[in-house]
Amino acid sequence: MLLLCLDSSAVASAALVTGAGEVFGSFASPDTRSHAEVLAPAVRELLAGHGVAGGDLDAVLVGTGPGPFTGLRAGIATARALAFAWDVPLHGLMSLEALAQDAAEDARAAGHEEFLVLTDARRKEVYWARFVLAPDGPRLVAGPGVAAAERLPALPAYGRGAGIWADHLARPVPAFAAAQPTASSLGLAAARRTARGEALPADTAPLYLRESDAKVPGPRKKALA
Repeated sequence: MLLLCLDSSAVASAALVTGAGEVFGSFASPDTRSHAEVLAPAVRELLAGHGVAGGDLDAVLVGTGPGPFTGLRAGIATARALAFAWDVPLHGLMSLEALAQDAAEDARAAGHEEFLVLTDARRKEVYWARFVLAPDGPRLVAGPGVAAAERLPALPAYGRGAGIWADHLARPVPAFAAAQPTASSLGLAAARRTARGEALPADTAPLYLRESDAKVPGPRKKALA
């Protein structure tokens, strides 16, 4: 199985990942403000660089967030368009599972049975999810949610959200203070799921978790007579 994986919940990223968990190639942009502009060209170069055509893919996988409206929408819209154009299945996976995939080895080495993963939600809040470390990898037990960091349980906390709000958390993990979800780690999380016999979700609805900052203008006030 060969997956094209996309995630734009934080950085814009793309990767080619096999069902066995091998990453053929990946791309990640450090710019969090140009997802729509960079993602499609990055996918084209990624496929061309590895001699892969759209029809060669077994599926497209996209991170569904949580994340900001504009960035998250760019990745999901790109994934939906490519899957439709290439006539291949489309799957969605919560982006925080990618971060849990990255944190799992460190958590196991440190003897953590449960841990949190956090990304920046702005507005002095974080997006969070809680995982238990099972023998076959991390499993989601709570979340995703959005909250102020000081309201979260006193568990080891991984990710950029934990780095930003380290002073408000009981157990931030400094080595992962800049970690963000990426498409390659999302693909590895998907491979872990399929290895234990779980089907990948078909739902690609975005996990916004709260209302947009943009508001529809109200009716214009009448001028005084």
